[in-house]
Amino acid sequence: MDAYLAVVSKREVRRYTERPIPQEILRQILEAGRASGSSRNRQPWRFVVVMDRARLGEISRFVSRPANVAECAAAVVVALLQPRLVFDAGRTAQNMMLAAWTLRIGSCPNTVVDETGLKAALGIPDEASIPTVLSLGYPAPGEPRPQARADPAGKLTRINRLPLAELVRRETYAGA
Repeated sequence: MDAYLAVVSKREVRRYTERPIPQEILRQILEAGRASGSSRNRQPWRFVVVMDRARLGEISRFVSRPANVAECAAAVVVALLQPRLVFDAGRTAQNMMLAAWTLRIGSCPNTVVDETGLKAALGIPDEASIPTVLSLGYPAPGEPRPQARADPAGKLTRINRLPLAELVRRETYAGA
């Protein structure tokens, strides 16, 4: 799957099978996060990987959709050592989710609703922030699945996205 196809075909996966993610695939996903660009190459992120079923259940109560994390094969907690660089956290999270998609792994970013509790549960320093928790796993039946080949233009017409004509302005905001 090429990069463009991964970007336009990526969908959030919120339900997973019980199949574990092989360590080599998980390593590749984390490498994609590590390779992400960051402001002045600060690399302000640290990743806490959680695969233990009991711990996944424990940390699931700190996100907006607990089942996403409680039932996934692995969660990647993105800890940001410089909280003002939240844009960089989004870049690294998106890299990991796109890499996962190309490796046939589903993912979903999860909003943290109790950062203090999550920090305490995982021993994350107080000065860090946690912009997101990524849930990862093989898609359950009925969930979107990565496909090696697809028609990107066709995919974009079948999903709920505004047409470019409504999103893009030329030269100025009022520009047509």
